[in-house]
Amino acid sequence: MPFNFPEHFRFADSHEYANIDDDLVRIGISAFAVDQLGDIVFVDLPEVGTSLERGTSFGSVESVKAVEEMYAPISGEVLQRNEAVLASPEELQNDPHGEGWLLLLRPSDPSQLNELMDSASYASKVAAD
Repeated sequence: MPFNFPEHFRFADSHEYANIDDDLVRIGISAFAVDQLGDIVFVDLPEVGTSLERGTSFGSVESVKAVEEMYAPISGEVLQRNEAVLASPEELQNDPHGEGWLLLLRPSDPSQLNELMDSASYASKVAAD
């Protein structure tokens, strides 16, 4: 199944994305990851004010198939979490690259974004998986 990954997003190997929004970054999981999970029943996210370190777990997503950890693609402070996804996890499935975002971060080191894959590289990676 072909996926459409937004061109301006950056992706981590672990399938999280970073969507740069001015000086802030929206974090979520890719449509590919959502598709692999199946029906999502629960999402666990950190509290506002939490500092995340790149590569460390920031929460989990539970589906009827599995519980998967999510890993911070960059370091930063959580400014906002998507309460709509917490209340209705199916929002994540309906629009993972839009209304299904998970966190809004203030990056502590914006240069980390350059170490993530662009959408074309990520598309090639998931096509090979």
